[in-house]
Amino acid sequence: MKYHENILEVASLLPDYMGFIFWAKSSRYFDGIIPILPKSIKKTGVFVNETIDEILAKAEKHDLQAIQLHGSESVTFCKELKNKMHTEIEIIKVFSVDDSFDFELLKPYETVCDYFLFDTKGKLPGGNGTTFDWKTLENYPSTKPFFLSGGIGIEELQSVQEILKTKLPIHAIDVNSKFEIEPGLKNVELSKDAIIRISNIKQ
Repeated sequence: MKYHENILEVASLLPDYMGFIFWAKSSRYFDGIIPILPKSIKKTGVFVNETIDEILAKAEKHDLQAIQLHGSESVTFCKELKNKMHTEIEIIKVFSVDDSFDFELLKPYETVCDYFLFDTKGKLPGGNGTTFDWKTLENYPSTKPFFLSGGIGIEELQSVQEILKTKLPIHAIDVNSKFEIEPGLKNVELSKDAIIRISNIKQ
């Protein structure tokens, strides 16, 4: 999210999480003030290879409830960040997935992150607008809940419904680029449609 009025419009739909990108190279870079949101929405700061001090500063400034690490952050980095943060702030570690992804890489992160997020491997750290082959997740060896991400639009929700029927510990569905009018500006009606559909699937 990027624009004040659009943030409030989407917030009225009560998504579980709302993301704000604090990576300056992103076209969705957020440098404003987050308006007051319903308490049920977890304000999530997205960072790419940022320093711990800067993450802590942004978390305090914007009263973030979740931190999404979208770079090459190490296990040691995540552990130090978790130790310095308030325990109620969730840490979500992102992994870019393709057909050759090695799930063994996840094991050391299990104790230092609250959730994983699986996105499509592409040119950018995120927001590439493409899906990866979800059959790859059949190899997921962990019970750690994760966010499913990567080019999910209305057309993919039927496939989302099918994967939610499996025993995979999917915590949330992450949608972004396919619901945008332009980077950071969401189509509210399309977003409303998605939230209703996903809510119905979860029930």
